[in-house]
Amino acid sequence: MAQWWALMIGNSRLHWGAFADHTLQGIEHTDHETLGTGVQQLQYVASVVPRQTTWIEAQFPEARVITLRDIPLRHCYPQLGIDRALAVWGAGQHYGFPCLVIDGGTALTFSGATGDRQWLGGAILPGLKLQFKSLAQATAALPEVNLPEQLPQRWARETQGAIASGITRTVLAGVNDFIQAWQAEFPQGKILVTGGDGPWLAQHIPRLIYDPALIFRGFQALKEP
Repeated sequence: MAQWWALMIGNSRLHWGAFADHTLQGIEHTDHETLGTGVQQLQYVASVVPRQTTWIEAQFPEARVITLRDIPLRHCYPQLGIDRALAVWGAGQHYGFPCLVIDGGTALTFSGATGDRQWLGGAILPGLKLQFKSLAQATAALPEVNLPEQLPQRWARETQGAIASGITRTVLAGVNDFIQAWQAEFPQGKILVTGGDGPWLAQHIPRLIYDPALIFRGFQALKEP
C-alpha cells in the first residue's frame, strides 16, 4: 500500500492525516513549525496561515498546495477559507449532500452546501475557548475561565460561573438556532460537527454527528479518481 500524508494548517495547530492508498490511517495534531511523526511523502497541504505555508513548502517542496479552485463546490466566494471548503466537500462525499458542517475550532464556523453541491453560505464567530480568553484579556477584573465539561448553572452566583454560563449557553443557543434554520430548509440534510470543541458541542447537542476527520475526508475525495 502506498503511504502518503495530507496537512491542514490551522490557526492554532498543524493537523496531519496519514493515509494508506485511499484509507485514512490516523490524525495527529502538532504545534506550528513542528512535523508530524514519521511524515515522509506529504502530498497535499491546505492552509489558513500563509507564514506556516512558507515553512512547510521549504520542508516539502513537492507537496501540492490545495486552493479553492481544486474543490468541486460551485459558487464558492474568493475569500472562503480552504478549511471550510474542504470540510464541507469531505462531509458531502462521505455523508451525502446537502450537509451542514459546524467546526468548533479557534473560530466557530457554520458552512452549508446544497443537494446539487453548491456552496450555500455560512457564519463565523469566535470559538468557545477564544471567547473565554478574549474576555479575560480585554477586561481588568474578569478571570480567564476554562470551558467546563458539564453545562454550568444558568443563574450563577459567582463571577467564574457567570462567565461560563454566559458563554456556553449563548453559544449553544446560537448553534441550535442555526440548526433549526437548516432543518427548516433541508430537513433531510446531515449536520456534522468537527474541530477541537466538536466533542463538547456533540455532547450537549446530541443531534450532531461528530466526525474529527472531515477535512481529511475532503483530501481523500480529491485523491480518489
